[in-house]
Amino acid sequence: MTAQELSWLALWGATALYAIAMVASAVHLARVADAKVAAKARAEHKVTAAGGAANGSAESTATRASAPTTASATPALHDKANGIAKATTLMGALLQGVGVVARGVEAGHVPWSTMYEYTITGTWVAVVVFLIVQRKRDVSYLAPGVTGFATIALGLGMTVLYAQSTGLQPALQSFWLIIHVSIAIIATGIFTVGAVATVLQLWRDYRDDSELPVADAGNALTRASRRWRNWNVRVLKSWTWLEAVPAPAKLEALAFRLHAVGFVLWTFTVMAGAVWAEHAWGRYWGWDPKEVWSFVIWVIYAAYLHARTTQGWAGRRSAVLALIGFVALIMNFTVVNLVFQGLHSYAGV
Repeated sequence: MTAQELSWLALWGATALYAIAMVASAVHLARVADAKVAAKARAEHKVTAAGGAANGSAESTATRASAPTTASATPALHDKANGIAKATTLMGALLQGVGVVARGVEAGHVPWSTMYEYTITGTWVAVVVFLIVQRKRDVSYLAPGVTGFATIALGLGMTVLYAQSTGLQPALQSFWLIIHVSIAIIATGIFTVGAVATVLQLWRDYRDDSELPVADAGNALTRASRRWRNWNVRVLKSWTWLEAVPAPAKLEALAFRLHAVGFVLWTFTVMAGAVWAEHAWGRYWGWDPKEVWSFVIWVIYAAYLHARTTQGWAGRRSAVLALIGFVALIMNFTVVNLVFQGLHSYAGV
């Protein structure tokens, strides 16, 4: 078996395992949410029964008698689905690591010189970051988003972005390829996990918003905006699986830590890119599209971190800024590479 065949089989195997992990983790979340909803219902029933009629005490006794049976059956189901999700995610990460290394052996250089190689390496880093965080705390609620993103990204990479390995172009034949791009990939992986946490934060925050704004007040634009928001809140309230997601404040704290680490690494990425540009092209900055977008991403995340530490911007508004930064990151990888012509156009090959 050649290195190319090994890489191909390993990456497709990892894609399949991530898809299984996504489904299993989603089932786990749904069951956890159902258990929490049932527990709330039992608690409310006990309160009602305690202050109700004379037969209320008998009903609450019956409820207490039947509760252990339901509670004891539910954790076993949770552990099975969660165990499958964790095992397949770990196996997928190991298999993807083999595929990435095999691609490097096939190419004869580090596997992140093209969009395809950046995709397979970047998604692998995102999954590894998730697994590292999971060792320290229970973040199973992030699993569907992270493994789902990895499944889609790997699938697109293998089918749309795939390119045969070739030798490095002259501009890439530098040790800065290892330093500059590897740090950018690690930052991207961390930003990806942080973006998943931020999306869940906003969903949970809007779902917990019990007071809907009056839709018929204000001008036409205001009314349309409020109706759109009300519709979204109603949809989110119908997603009972969000009961398994922590409170928005906890998600915001986790996302902030991830984004802070990613921002430090991205700062180094921009600085290392400038040094490499001076070494390769004789100038630190030339307003190349890739350089501009990398700086735009840095500015957005810097604004997010500043806004997050400012009392008036903590919560939804700073979370939206973080998502804007992640969208800019994706555009930098896709639109800038494929549409704009510049000194970094080789990255789209």
